[in-house]
Amino acid sequence: MATISEEEIRRIVASVVSGMAAKKAMPAESTKAAEWDSTQYHGRRLIGIYSDMNEAIENANAGYRAVRAMTVEQREKIITEIRRLTREEAPIMAELGVAETGMGKVEHKRLKHILVADKTPGTEDIVSSAKTGDSGLTLIEMAPFGVVGAITPSTNPSETVICNSIGMIAAGNGVVFNPHPNAIATSNYAVDLVNRACKAAGGPDILVCSMVKPTLESAAVMQSHPFIRLLVCTGGPGVVKAVLSSGKKAIGAGAGNPPVIVDDTADVKKAAKDIIDGCTFDNNLPCIAEKEVFAFDSIADQLIAGMKENGAYQITAEQAARLASVVLVEKKGKDGRVSKIVNRDCVGRDADVILDKIGIKVGKEVRCIICEAEFNHDFVQHELMMPILPIVRVSDIDEAIDLAVKAEHGNRHTAHMHSKNIDNLSRFAKAVETTIFVKNAPSYAGIGFGGEGHTTFTIAGPTGEGITSARSFTRQRRCVMADSFRII
Repeated sequence: MATISEEEIRRIVASVVSGMAAKKAMPAESTKAAEWDSTQYHGRRLIGIYSDMNEAIENANAGYRAVRAMTVEQREKIITEIRRLTREEAPIMAELGVAETGMGKVEHKRLKHILVADKTPGTEDIVSSAKTGDSGLTLIEMAPFGVVGAITPSTNPSETVICNSIGMIAAGNGVVFNPHPNAIATSNYAVDLVNRACKAAGGPDILVCSMVKPTLESAAVMQSHPFIRLLVCTGGPGVVKAVLSSGKKAIGAGAGNPPVIVDDTADVKKAAKDIIDGCTFDNNLPCIAEKEVFAFDSIADQLIAGMKENGAYQITAEQAARLASVVLVEKKGKDGRVSKIVNRDCVGRDADVILDKIGIKVGKEVRCIICEAEFNHDFVQHELMMPILPIVRVSDIDEAIDLAVKAEHGNRHTAHMHSKNIDNLSRFAKAVETTIFVKNAPSYAGIGFGGEGHTTFTIAGPTGEGITSARSFTRQRRCVMADSFRII
């Protein structure tokens, strides 16, 4: 993806302001998520939102039965309408997402919705196969599960709902969502959009459902309900673990801590720009975003200078220690042990807002906070999901790979490298074993934003589906005709 120009940003902002004024948008000032109405949007009742999870599942099942009776062509018409409405209403959902959660950037969220509309695979991803031989013909088709139970995050709430809906509907399923409690209104707006599209395209009035107030209890009902045949979780390690322990088929998209290596053969000026662009996209909320850099000592000074030219602000070791005490807080577990977790009030916030917490005043031109750090620094070891980027100096490729693999913590999610040395690139890719490996580009190229391939916001590393798409939400069915239908 090309860098977002000032002209593009002005155009996006003008479009958002114009569109939201016409629709009397909710105020941009963030309030507590609990104060948001998740059942209506300016007096218009949102379709498919229920106070009882059992009722939601019953209605999603009725929608599934209706879609099951439709042709693939009719399903694709629904998806086409979802894409159209997503493009049209991307500014609204971008504004809602930032206003409700307080995280991210409106212009970047708008672009993510366009990405979902344009590059999420539809029914073309459902491909049948056949095997013929002396004993006849065997046909293998990709069938729906029925009703999918999906848990979605606050970081990409409406984007994930729409992306999942397109793929799951393409596969012939109905869907029930249990959204993150801090993004209910935004998630439910997206659920309503999908249902409006479905009805407009000749499908059932309700195909995807959600909750007025999602809770752990509603998630437990969803996970145990007999109509739910597949569970899909996009979130933190806790909820992913719960879904994988349900006893049902589950797809888990968990956490990451993507490292970046920059070696002495890289185009350092480009690497600096790419890393800052990727790290700051939507204020580092995407799990694929650059989280820590391992730079060869011979080019580290040049890399840091290039980052500063692209909106980075370098803090000292003392300032980094103070900032770490703000963005990471201690939490005592049930076992009595104390661990550090990210401060939710800092996740996805602008760099100037975060710096202000330690008394550093800068303007909005500052996009990213950088600092030099040792490998064991908290900024290196924790996935912060905010525009803070630690830089660790290394002597050679052996040290770089060793430390980068350790910092990734075995999540096998995403890793990045800037290099012109094919051997170095290959060695790191083999060692880190991540689902996504991005070479010489910003991180968002890994989900089709300026790179080839389809997009998703459910990257299933723990369960192995990888970059999920419609076929991920299907099950194989085999039909055998013995001794017939082979014409050779």
